[in-house]
Amino acid sequence: MTTVTKLQPGPVIEEMAQLLTEHYVFPEIAGQLADLLQRRQAEGAYAVDDAQELARLVTADLQSVNGDRHLSLQYHADQVPEEQGAAFLETIRGDFDTSLGGVPRVASLDGGVAVLELAPMLFPLQWAAESLTAALALTSRAGALIVDLRANRGGDPDTVAFICSHLLDKRTHLNSMYWRDGERTEQFWSQPHVPGARFGGSKPVYVLTSNHTFSAAEELAYDLQQLGRAVIVGERTRGGAHPRESWTVHPHLEASIPIGRAINPLSGTNWEGTGVQPNIVCAPAEALDRAHALARAQLAG
Repeated sequence: MTTVTKLQPGPVIEEMAQLLTEHYVFPEIAGQLADLLQRRQAEGAYAVDDAQELARLVTADLQSVNGDRHLSLQYHADQVPEEQGAAFLETIRGDFDTSLGGVPRVASLDGGVAVLELAPMLFPLQWAAESLTAALALTSRAGALIVDLRANRGGDPDTVAFICSHLLDKRTHLNSMYWRDGERTEQFWSQPHVPGARFGGSKPVYVLTSNHTFSAAEELAYDLQQLGRAVIVGERTRGGAHPRESWTVHPHLEASIPIGRAINPLSGTNWEGTGVQPNIVCAPAEALDRAHALARAQLAG
């Protein structure tokens, strides 16, 4: 049920400025953004009584400095929980339940090729492990695998590592995350054992992408590409490499603030702002047919 709560922009802007200062992965830019929001508030730029409009205005300003697409003020029509991160989890639960746990399609194509669609997200691993294990075990017998990320908007780096573990033969350093909190770096590795059949590290893998592919879905494509494990087919991805956390700043508004940044062990960088560049560039609508033809030719060869 939708509820109406009176909007007072001032407290929202002050809390946003404080959260940026305390948590945003780039402290110098955090200071610039906090000053920008407070200046715009003083100028009357946020003198609106509609929460959705305030979210739009603030998000445009937040992304005006360095184009960080993970940085936003998000509007929710229904009142959201106050606990940190709870609003985000509540909004994605319905998507999880209606997408077969994030695996809406598993299919066998001609020539011994399987296609595995992961959408609309790479959900938290504690939610998605069962459905992913079943789908990955089912496709493990295929001669080649196509992983479709064209409609995937991101998710959990632990889920990325879980999927990669099924596509590699040995424990492999996939990615690292630098966290502003404590100025620490955390490594993400594939696991030497998986809870089901493994596709393995030698059979062909193709990954489909589009401009909609974002965040953790980009990491999955980028990690496999950097390792030389997969051929990326489709369109350049959106370009968001900063893991984020969320805070409720109003009953209908959630602050999304990046708290870290990805560092690939091979490239030494990430896909922020640039996206993942496909090995084979084509329109997203053509990507599945292109990858299928390439996989069949590789298997035949």
